[in-house]
Amino acid sequence: MTNLVTGASGFVGSHVVRRLLARGESVRVLVRPSSVLRAIEKLPVERVYGDLRDAASLREAVRGVHRVFHVAADYRLWSADRRSIYESNVTGTRNILDAAHQAGVEKVVYTSSVATIAVHRPDLLPNEATQAGLAEMIGDYKRSKFLAEQEALKAAQAGAPVVVVNPTTPVGPADWKPTPTGKIILDFLRGKMPAYLDTGLNLVPVEDVAEGHLLAAERGKAGQRYILGGVNLTLKEILECLARITGRTAPKVQLPYAVAYAAGLVENSIARVLGREPQIPMDGVRMARHKMFVDASRAPRELGFVAASVEDALARAVRWYEENGYVATRAARGAVGVAA
Repeated sequence: MTNLVTGASGFVGSHVVRRLLARGESVRVLVRPSSVLRAIEKLPVERVYGDLRDAASLREAVRGVHRVFHVAADYRLWSADRRSIYESNVTGTRNILDAAHQAGVEKVVYTSSVATIAVHRPDLLPNEATQAGLAEMIGDYKRSKFLAEQEALKAAQAGAPVVVVNPTTPVGPADWKPTPTGKIILDFLRGKMPAYLDTGLNLVPVEDVAEGHLLAAERGKAGQRYILGGVNLTLKEILECLARITGRTAPKVQLPYAVAYAAGLVENSIARVLGREPQIPMDGVRMARHKMFVDASRAPRELGFVAASVEDALARAVRWYEENGYVATRAARGAVGVAA
């Protein structure tokens, strides 16, 4: 069975590739000529070059393919060109779905986001049955993922074999870029997080998210959404977990949201004047206003999805960042402390 994976050089996509290869399956990856392929450069995959915005290249990419895992997404909370996010996430999704349909692909797994589900609902944990609206999506990334998910569900309603998975917040090794969540971990490791906000996320090991994609391809029902989630944790709890792993001290000060918002406005204004990307994207600040907690019980019940220890996944992430030179190792930091 031949599988096409888009976004294979990304965090989740590279783990999907590795999981497929571990099962002995044939993997083709769609990459742009300019893509950085560190995450998969040594893996035995077939590379086809194209772009989600180029329908002709997609028709070639899906030729002879049995399953498509459309994992690719422009995951940024800020862009100088907002249109590029929609072109990649919405138009690109429509294009790959059309190409898969024309090629007679047996199954398409579309990687959406928990952002399309985890909207604020008083006294209720959102789940796959939660109906959110575009107006509830904060920022271009979330809005684009919402619109792209609608494309996938519309295709399924028309008879296409499309299943949607909604990963929560994956953590673990090989977050090369890194993702916005990876940046939180790195900020903690670099001592750049003196305070925290009263917010929260559902964390899940990235390896389990990859396995969840394969389970969705095998057991998922067309037109259905499946949250691939783990544990709901406040940011304070996440930082305390990282403190246990690293021996560092977790921040003790909770920053009022109004202060964070004001700081974000100032930093974004400075970034605009200097013509650079803001270090504190306002979309990220706005997202932090409510906890993105969800009820993720459906995928375990219907797909057999199992999420392992999040603390172990965070430890793997920390070790990977140390081993790949993003931060000093704990042994090196200890040696500096002794020398001082």
